[in-house]
Amino acid sequence: MKYLLLLALFLISSAGLGQNSVSIIPAPNQMKKGQGVFQLFAEIEIKADTGLAFESKYLKSVIDNYFQENASNGISKRKNEIKLLLSKTDINKEAYELEINNDKIVVSASNSAGIFYGIQSLQQLLITADNGKLPEMKIMDSPRFEWRGMHLDCSRHFFSVEEVKKYLDYMSMYKMNNFHWHLTEDQGWRIEIKAFPRLTEIGAWREGTMVGKYDNQEYDSIRYGGFYTQEEIKEVVKYAQERHINVVPEIEMPGHSLAALAAYPHLSCTGGPFKVARGWGVFEDVYCAGNEEVFEFLEAVMDEVLALFPSEYIHIGGDESPKNRWENCDKCQRRIIQEGLKNEHELQSYFIQRMERYLNAKGRKIIGWDEILEGGLAPNAAVMSWRGTEGGIAAAKQSHFVVMSPGSPCYFDHYQVENIENEPLAIGGYNPLHKVYAYEPIPDALNPSESGFILGAQGNVWTEYMKTFSQVEYMAIPRMLALSEVLWSQVEVKNYEDFLNRLKINTKILDRMEVNYCDHFLNEMR
Repeated sequence: MKYLLLLALFLISSAGLGQNSVSIIPAPNQMKKGQGVFQLFAEIEIKADTGLAFESKYLKSVIDNYFQENASNGISKRKNEIKLLLSKTDINKEAYELEINNDKIVVSASNSAGIFYGIQSLQQLLITADNGKLPEMKIMDSPRFEWRGMHLDCSRHFFSVEEVKKYLDYMSMYKMNNFHWHLTEDQGWRIEIKAFPRLTEIGAWREGTMVGKYDNQEYDSIRYGGFYTQEEIKEVVKYAQERHINVVPEIEMPGHSLAALAAYPHLSCTGGPFKVARGWGVFEDVYCAGNEEVFEFLEAVMDEVLALFPSEYIHIGGDESPKNRWENCDKCQRRIIQEGLKNEHELQSYFIQRMERYLNAKGRKIIGWDEILEGGLAPNAAVMSWRGTEGGIAAAKQSHFVVMSPGSPCYFDHYQVENIENEPLAIGGYNPLHKVYAYEPIPDALNPSESGFILGAQGNVWTEYMKTFSQVEYMAIPRMLALSEVLWSQVEVKNYEDFLNRLKINTKILDRMEVNYCDHFLNEMR
């Protein structure tokens, strides 16, 4: 009878915990609160199923960090336990259950990813644990969307391996699972390709950089650049995989390719010569679509890329590719005639489809910016919709998978406040935290069947105006956290005021990690 009474009390104590009583971001989708308390002791025993070595080690570091910060609180040295269990239940591989009883904590999932996410929720609960005391509760959680992405442009400005790892740490803490790594651009080629050493000998370095506002057209004369060796790429990919993050490399084509053309000018329509771009914007010189050597080059590049990145999707860019050079190129015009194409837009479609066939034959899929719709979408391509939602809607209606990333509100290089007088220089725009939080990735124009093609969404961090990683942090966080809740939590669970309260609590973790986050959200709470 006593057991039944306790069970009844557990079940009726709110179908959700009441979001204001926990500090977890993104908000869990189902929670139930019990009556008791779990007392965490420093001498914790972690019992983990086979295959959870990294998760067990990670959890141990979480517990150690807690007691380093709370060492003077007189917490007993008694032992208790946390269990990490792989259940046989056939559920979403990212779903987890976190059960806190008075004598133990159990994190269970069907996959190590779910276990890892359960640990992340536990880590955030510890922020508000008073002397190691956690309330009894049960969390049953799984993500709303499968693609929860963040992008980082390492071509306009270059960031070290350790800085990229920090970015991955922030992503993993808030259950983001796709890292879009922008590695090639007009302003710098950042990945070692052994078959083409000039890509990093020449393409990775520029003789100066635009300074100040774009309209001023002013430049310094400081040689700038850098690149990742293949061993460093492997190191980052492994680090991400351990944290259940897929790394999607972007190798731009046919436009945004000036750095590659500076190294190998014969791949252009004019033959060059070229210099790696110092300034920002869109440049007319692109890969020549009529030159067979271009495809041989790109296929060889992709062979090395595929060996480094296990991602199912490879991003091939496809955006902002001017057609001027193609219009005046004999080889490109000959290709249009030979292939029975109508115009240069169809020539770009030919270019993308040809590269897609090559990657499909290697067991991979392409994803590109929404310009790849122009001239006809490649048969198996996924679309990243950035120029609003129209591209994503069009692709979904054609039964193609879509990642939504519209400039408003998903471009985190845009300003966060209306009064920019004391803000670091940015490209423009206005994407405040509340606007990101209010975003709904599934457009109203799609019916339920078409909506199934929306994989999720992504925040983009373009770095023309971000010279340091500290500035990247400032622009990305806390907007990354708001987007994480958009993509993980069901709509009915979300509440902006409550999110702000949880965000304020989470700054304790961010402060410990020395993150240069933007704190303007505190003004909304006054």
